[in-house]
Amino acid sequence: MKKRLQRREVVHFLLHQRDDLMVVAGLGAPAWDITAAGDHPLSFPLWGAMGGAGLIGLGLALAQPKRNVLVVTGDGEMLMGLGSLAVIGAHKPPNLSIVVLDNEHYGETGMQKTVTGLGVDLVGIAKSAGLAQSMLVTNKTGLENLRTEIYKKGKSRPGALFAQVKVSSEKLPLVLPPRDGAYLKNRFRIALLGPEVALA
Repeated sequence: MKKRLQRREVVHFLLHQRDDLMVVAGLGAPAWDITAAGDHPLSFPLWGAMGGAGLIGLGLALAQPKRNVLVVTGDGEMLMGLGSLAVIGAHKPPNLSIVVLDNEHYGETGMQKTVTGLGVDLVGIAKSAGLAQSMLVTNKTGLENLRTEIYKKGKSRPGALFAQVKVSSEKLPLVLPPRDGAYLKNRFRIALLGPEVALA
């Protein structure tokens, strides 16, 4: 079997020198992975709301059209929120990127298999929903191309970017972000808007 990418290395590579990139992480492993890459005030890790990461990213992208937004989530979370792809495809925000770390398992509930391991094609679903720039990433070259696309500025894309990144399913040490939702929200708002606006 071909060796897969390691998810934490993938996330670290995508977030290295991230500057003002806003990052939303789906609950579970993606939240631990963005934190392992370096906790940041413009990171918004979810502790719940499974299936909601894509729509939170969409809201940020529409509210801040001059800023890039990255959603990092897992295959299980994305499968629960497939309807979000239709809404994102309809709005076509060129500053939004969605990266699905696909290990073909529900990692937080006992490693049950997801349907991506049974042939369900998330890239095909995303394209059908209107995300024309959708890609499957299985190697380092693909990962390098993905990073380049995530950091493009302006309206250089026809809409949101979607990437299904095939990763291995090993269990990694937890690196937990702060648990206080109000703290995470306020920290994010201050980093984005400045204390004068965020705390007004």
